[in-house]
Amino acid sequence: MLRIYVDADSMTERQRSIILRRVIGNPEAECVFAADRSLPDVVRAIADDKAMRRKPFRDTLSPEEIRKIGSGIRMEVVEKGSNAADDYLVSIAEEGGVAVTHDIPLSERLIAKGLIVIDDRGGRLTQENIRARMSERENNAIFREMGLFESRQRRIDERTVREFAAAFDKAVSEAEKRK
Repeated sequence: MLRIYVDADSMTERQRSIILRRVIGNPEAECVFAADRSLPDVVRAIADDKAMRRKPFRDTLSPEEIRKIGSGIRMEVVEKGSNAADDYLVSIAEEGGVAVTHDIPLSERLIAKGLIVIDDRGGRLTQENIRARMSERENNAIFREMGLFESRQRRIDERTVREFAAAFDKAVSEAEKRK
C-alpha cells in the first residue's frame, strides 16, 4: 500500500492537484492532507475518489455495501498553532511512505521514521542533507533577528511545479518498489 503524507498548509492548489491525480481511483494508495483549515480542492477530490472506487461494484454489491467503500484520501483539520499538523503527521506516518512538506524540522522527524521526503519545490531531503538544511535555517533565523536578512522565497512558477511533479513521481516510484 502506497502511503502519502502531505503538510498541506504551505502547498499550492497546483501542487496538491499533482498529488491527488496520483491517488484518485488508485485502490493501492492512501493519502493524508493535514492543515489547520479544510481545503476545498481536497474535499472535492475525496468525493471523486469515492465515486471512482465504488463504480466497479455498482452491479455486484448492494447500496449499503457500496456506501461502505470510502476514499483513500483524508483531509485532517488540526488545531491552529505551531506544529499541530507536524505532530499529527509524525504520529500517523509509517516507514516507507512518502511525505511532502516545506517544513525542515518536520522533514527531519519524518526522515528519522524512514519516509521518503520531498519539499514543495521538488528537493529531496535525506539523512545526508537534512543537517545542512537545519543549520541553514537556524543561521537565517539569527540573521533575521539581527535585521540583516529578509526571508524571501522564490515564487512557485511553472518550472518549480514541473520540478515538484518530477520529484513527486520519482519518490512515489521509489516507495512502490520498496513494497
